[in-house]
Amino acid sequence: MLSNAWLLIALPLLGAAVLLLGGRRTDGWGHWLAVLLPLASFGWAVLALIELLGMDPADRSQTVPVYEWFSVGDFSAEVSLLLDPLSISFALLITGVGSLIHIYSIGYMAHDPGRRRFFGYLNLFLAAMLVLVLADNFVLLFLGWEGVGLASYLLIGFWQYKPAAAVAAKKAFLINRVGDLGLLIAIMIVFTTVGTVAFSGVFGAADEIGQGVLTAIGLLLLLGACGKSAQLPLQAWLLDAMEGPTPVSALIHAATMVTAGVYLIVRAGPIFEAAPAAQLTVAIVGAATLLAGAIIGCAKDDIKKALAGSTMSQIGYMVLAAGLGPIGYAAAIAHLITHGFFKAGLFLGAGSVMHGMNDEVDMRRYGGLRTAMPVTFATFGLCYLSIIGIPFFSGWWTKESIISATFAYGGVTGQILGGATLLGAGLTAFYMSRIMFLTFFGGKRWAEDAHPHESPASMTVPMVILAAGAVVLGAVLVYGYRFAEFLSPAVHHHAHEFDLAHMLTAPYSLAAIAVLVVGVAVAWLRYIRAEVPETAPKGNAITEAARNELYGNTINEELFMRPGQALTRAMVTIDDKVVDGLVNGVGTGTRDGSLSLRRLQTGFARTYALTMLFGAAIVVAILVVRF
Repeated sequence: MLSNAWLLIALPLLGAAVLLLGGRRTDGWGHWLAVLLPLASFGWAVLALIELLGMDPADRSQTVPVYEWFSVGDFSAEVSLLLDPLSISFALLITGVGSLIHIYSIGYMAHDPGRRRFFGYLNLFLAAMLVLVLADNFVLLFLGWEGVGLASYLLIGFWQYKPAAAVAAKKAFLINRVGDLGLLIAIMIVFTTVGTVAFSGVFGAADEIGQGVLTAIGLLLLLGACGKSAQLPLQAWLLDAMEGPTPVSALIHAATMVTAGVYLIVRAGPIFEAAPAAQLTVAIVGAATLLAGAIIGCAKDDIKKALAGSTMSQIGYMVLAAGLGPIGYAAAIAHLITHGFFKAGLFLGAGSVMHGMNDEVDMRRYGGLRTAMPVTFATFGLCYLSIIGIPFFSGWWTKESIISATFAYGGVTGQILGGATLLGAGLTAFYMSRIMFLTFFGGKRWAEDAHPHESPASMTVPMVILAAGAVVLGAVLVYGYRFAEFLSPAVHHHAHEFDLAHMLTAPYSLAAIAVLVVGVAVAWLRYIRAEVPETAPKGNAITEAARNELYGNTINEELFMRPGQALTRAMVTIDDKVVDGLVNGVGTGTRDGSLSLRRLQTGFARTYALTMLFGAAIVVAILVVRF
């Protein structure tokens, strides 16, 4: 199976080609093809995993050459795929959760006239994401990285007739270009320093690169990760991207694309381990983002935007863990996988609520939906229990692993970062309980013309499967299968001994339970015991800042957009008045001079003879005077 790894990418890529090039002839059956091909890719990934597990752990890293992409001088870019525990874990998540989202989309997009095109974009996105995680070198990874950016632009702006969707797509595209530039420069520095872009060659030579260069490479890689994973300071695009169809939010902003930055950091672990300053910066960015995203999630009334703030926060947990080095890699990836299930389930649940509520997104106009939508309520509720960290749900296993790794980091830094994870856990419990209570509990607050109803099976079955993963997957990864041991050959570290008793009784674990209880209790008092107003009341400065996404857009506007506009106007003025003025002045001078000289040429011989006579007379007069 491993020798045919290219099929993993080729299958969804084929679906994209058929749907996008086949035109309207594929409208009737194209969505079924778009579902079957990712499912086949998932089946192939499962078989590849089985083959990988049958190998000795030391051999669980296989490079599969496909062909030579291009060659320039001594440089050769190969299309070679790397199959190891890290890449196959991502491949299973991308194709597995991605297939469920494809199935859900059959019902969600049933009446959309552009459904065939939508499924083509979904297949293109999966293919690009698989290129990203299966690449064995930075150049091929960058190809997948840019392909993901293109596909996300197309999907976020799918309803381009809506101005907000078109603007959101452009915003996501432009902000991600900033991160992409950082990644591209990092690749250039890597090649000029090491002479290769292959992971094996670069990571093997990491210890030989100067500390300053390594730090620069690490920070540039982090910049790229911040763009794709919506981490500070490149997070402003994520909430606007909720203008896209809800399956896009589940696929891109929960399960796959926003995890690309975490993958990059973990894959480039040897670089960050050799550059402690860059690695610490990764942890700090993750800690700051997990708190910022949680604060934003606390104040949003739009159900999808509240969940988007949650995604930003949960990815922050993963980035923080990845920034801890070897003790955090497995925890980061395990949480990434469980997050793919419970967050995709939450987004699909939100889509189901919108589907039954005439596309209403304001949670203040929901209330009491648990009886009208029992399946959605049950699946959403299980995912809710998982993300807030109820013991023995998937989110508890993996989030506790991150908190444990953070405190194990040691020193004052470990204590500060650990405190951030605990505060984030309390905020998570509050904002997720707020979403749960406003949507499914309390009195009915919906409009008179709303008739909430359960979604069709094509939508609820994927939600049930994702909810099941939100319940048991964490225990399977952390406790049953020992995911850290499986991942060790790929991230080059030895897995730590797992101790369930310590995980249950450690002070940080008890503190996490305590802040969870406080967060749920505060939400219950605010949104169950108290009456919920139809519109959000004016809040304090912190609340207003959270509603305005901590003024991220304002900061970008004042620091980058307006200065950029001023610089553009200045350059246009210089171009118009100075450069064009100089060029046009030369032309105008030449033209005017030619017109003046032209008057001397009348075309009459008598005029020329008379002129010659006057000239000769003047010459004779000068000679007479002088001599």
